[in-house]
Amino acid sequence: MTEMERSSAPPIPADAARAADTDREAVADRLRIAAGDGRIDLAELEDRLDQAYAARTYGQLQALVADLPVHSPSILSADALPEPDTLVLKTKAPNLKQSGQWTVPRRITAESTAGIITIDFAQASCVHREVAVEAMTRAGRIRLLLPDGWAARVSPSSTNTAHIKNKVGETPAADAPTVVVTGHPVSGYVIIKRRRARRQRSMRR
Repeated sequence: MTEMERSSAPPIPADAARAADTDREAVADRLRIAAGDGRIDLAELEDRLDQAYAARTYGQLQALVADLPVHSPSILSADALPEPDTLVLKTKAPNLKQSGQWTVPRRITAESTAGIITIDFAQASCVHREVAVEAMTRAGRIRLLLPDGWAARVSPSSTNTAHIKNKVGETPAADAPTVVVTGHPVSGYVIIKRRRARRQRSMRR
């Protein structure tokens, strides 16, 4: 092919261009929000998520959200990506744990396919009065361990709430934060419970 033939070749249509991992994640976030709003049910969410992660082109991704409201000019724009003050935890099979001394951001997203994600707030520092946690699991578990004084409540935007167990009160102690959990478990579970100190456990033995 000559240089002239290469320069005159028609451009690739936008919907046929290859999508990146960040594009697939942006669409997956849109689908989870739609499920939380009640626009699609749990079975359809799972089906569309499977298609989103398997999509190769922008056109395939666009088709998955074509019937959903558009919140920005492009569903694949930077606006659809996680906010800077967001902790993202994701695992397919191995277990994942966030614990020890760490700073709690305003928003946490946790996604597990078959593994267990544990978010331990016992030694964490938090300056926010409310922390939003979005928990999505298919066959795994997502566990939130809260210290004394912290509260938790399940957002009404959650789906399959029979698989969300909140064993923590909804009223926090003075100046303690509240963790607001939006859960989307499929066959797995989201569990919120109190974190017991090691000393207390050893004394009971």
